This record gives sequence, C-alpha cells and structure tokens, in this order.
Amino acid sequence: MAADPFPVVLALERIAPVVAAYPKPAMFQLADEGFRSVFEQLVACMISIRTREEVTLRLSRGLFATAPTPAAVAAMPIERLETVLAQTTFPERKARQIHDIAVATVERFDGVLPCDGATLQSFNGVGPKCANLTLGVACGIPAVSVDVHVDRVVHRWGAVAATTPEQTTIALERIVPRERWIDINRLLMPFGRYVCTAALPKCSTCPVNDLCPRIGVTRHR
Repeated sequence: MAADPFPVVLALERIAPVVAAYPKPAMFQLADEGFRSVFEQLVACMISIRTREEVTLRLSRGLFATAPTPAAVAAMPIERLETVLAQTTFPERKARQIHDIAVATVERFDGVLPCDGATLQSFNGVGPKCANLTLGVACGIPAVSVDVHVDRVVHRWGAVAATTPEQTTIALERIVPRERWIDINRLLMPFGRYVCTAALPKCSTCPVNDLCPRIGVTRHR
C-alpha cells in the first residue's frame, strides 16, 4: 500500500508561528518597507541570487535610495551600477542585466513592468524563481517560488521527488492549493534557513517532527 502523501498545508500551518520569530525573506521584508513594485521586487530578487539575505537587503536599499525609479536606474552608468552591486555575486553580469531591464521598463512599458510571468522571464537573468516570487509579492498573484531552502525542505518531507527546481515548482503546484502558493516561499525559506537547515537540522524542536520522514538526513539536532 502506498504511503499517505505528506500534508504540506498542515505543515505550513504549524511552521507559520515558528518562523515568525525569524527575519522575513528579503523580498517580503522589502515589500513591507515599501519596495513592492514589480521592478523593485524583480531587481531585488536578481540581486539575491547566490547572495546572503542581509547583503541583498543592504544592496537593494542602497540601489533604490540612489536610483528610486526605473528611469533613474536606466540613466546610471553601468560602471556605477556595478559599484553599487559590488558585494553581490557576479556584480558585472547583474549590473548589465538590471540596467537592460530598467531601459526596457522605460522604453517598452512606460516605466511600469506588468504583472506577467512571460514578460518577466523574457529578460536575461530572470528565471521561474524570481519571476514567480515577483508575481506573488508585488502583484499578489499566486505563484510558487522554489529556492534552495524550499527545495531541500519539500524533498526531506518526501512531498516531492524532482531533480530540478522547475520540476519541484510544478509538483508543488499540483499538491498545494493555489491560495497557499505564495506562502510556500514566505514560510519555507526561513524555515529551511533557520530550522530545517542543510547541516544538522533542528529535528528535535521542529514543529513537523512527527510528520517528517527525514529523507536524506543522517545527523540532526
């Protein structure tokens, strides 16, 4: 007899009060601070790629303080943008990509990026994770955003068996109600960062310890 599917929604409900004690994911924190336009969220997510959360927050705030609109970013020399982004990974590449998006936002969309996933993913450097996170946070459109933390957690739960983040995204869309899609990244990113960590996860105090099969976990706290 096949095992019952992992109750992802129940897990999200249990996790919510626990992760409230930890910092919010950078995109959600920036939105709380007023940086919630499609352009701001997309740019901040691009900065966040392979970059620590605290660095993402600092660089995003600094960029938007220096250039608060797409037009202002488009007007920046790329060398200046590279300097602003120096502490992220691949600053030269990200500076060019962000500058191109700013120019396109001004020239093609009158300064306002649309809430359209295909449009967002048409830009160099933008994949499903950032497009979906932007749609969820900036637009309130249900979308599943899978980062390394989300991917690790749902595989440990046995909720998903996939080999790429894109496949994980599709699998989660099938098993999680649409109205909870935005919660997946909002809750599981800090859960994976602070509780269900890559090394020595805190299984003894985990709110879903009784549900979790701990797939792939050999040592824990």
